Amino acid sequence: MKRVNAGIAVVLLAGLAAMLAAQDVGDNGLNGGRLSNAGKNKGKLRPPAGPTPHHPDGRVNLGPMPGEKGVWEGNAGATLATNPPGGLDNPSMYLPTNLKIADVPFQPWARALYNYRQAQTTKDDPHVRCKPSGGPRMFHTPYGTEFVDLPDENVLYIMGVGGPHTWRIVYMDARPHPPNFDPSFSGHSVGHWDGETLVIDTVGFNEQFWLTREGIPHTKELHLTERFTRTDHDTIVYQATIDDPGAYTAPWTGGWYLTWQANEEMYEYICQEDNRDAAHMFGGPRN
Repeated sequence: MKRVNAGIAVVLLAGLAAMLAAQDVGDNGLNGGRLSNAGKNKGKLRPPAGPTPHHPDGRVNLGPMPGEKGVWEGNAGATLATNPPGGLDNPSMYLPTNLKIADVPFQPWARALYNYRQAQTTKDDPHVRCKPSGGPRMFHTPYGTEFVDLPDENVLYIMGVGGPHTWRIVYMDARPHPPNFDPSFSGHSVGHWDGETLVIDTVGFNEQFWLTREGIPHTKELHLTERFTRTDHDTIVYQATIDDPGAYTAPWTGGWYLTWQANEEMYEYICQEDNRDAAHMFGGPRN
C-alpha cells in the first residue's frame, strides 16, 4: 500500500509541475504566480494581477489607482527584433510576434550600421552621454516610466525616470501634425483611444538617439505608431510600428511588455550633459 501511495504522490506532483509549467509558458510569465522581469523586484514571485483599472468615464487608467503609487518598467534587454547572437533572445522580455533581426527589412546601409554597432567592443550609445531616449528606447530605459493623463487639457504626458528626466507631450485633441517643425528627440505626438488601447502617432524625430538599446537605426523620415494595451493591473503590451523609408524597405512592428512596479515613484536621478560613462562610450575607458 505504501508503494501505491508513493506512486500516486509522484504522479500528482508531476501533474502539478506540468500545469504550472504550462501556465508559465502560456502567459510568458506575466500573470499570477510568475517571476518579475524588471525593476528591483526582478526574479521575485509576483502575486496575481488585478483587472485593468479604468477612469470613471470608462477610459483605461495607465497610471496608479487612488492611493497607489508605481511606475512602468520594461526590461533593459527587451528588443523590437530578436537577436540571439547579441544575447538578447529572452522570450519573457519581448512579444512573441517580434521579427528575427535577420528578417527586419533594413536598407543595406541601415543593416551595415546595425551590424557595426553590434561589433563594437564599447558602444557609442547616445544614452550613456545622457541624451534623451526617443521612441521605443524610452520604454526600456531603467527606472521606469509614468503616464500622466490630463483629459481636461486634452494632453497626456509620458515621464521618463532614468536618464536626463525627459518627458513627452501627447496631444489628445485630434490635431494634425504641423507642416513644419524642428526635429527633436521626442518628435510631435498625437494620440487617441482605440477601444482599450492608447495609440500614439509621432513624426518629427531627430537622428541623435538609438531606437533601442542594441542600436536599431532610424532617420528623420521615421513615422512611429505606438500601441499601449493595459491587459491587467500589472501589464502593458507595448507595440511599435517603424515606418521609415529612409532606413527600411517596408514598415515593421515589434515590442515588449511593461510591468507595473508597485510603490515606486520618480526620484532625483542626475544624468546631464557632463556625465561620462567611459566603459560604454566610443573608444573605451579614459584616464
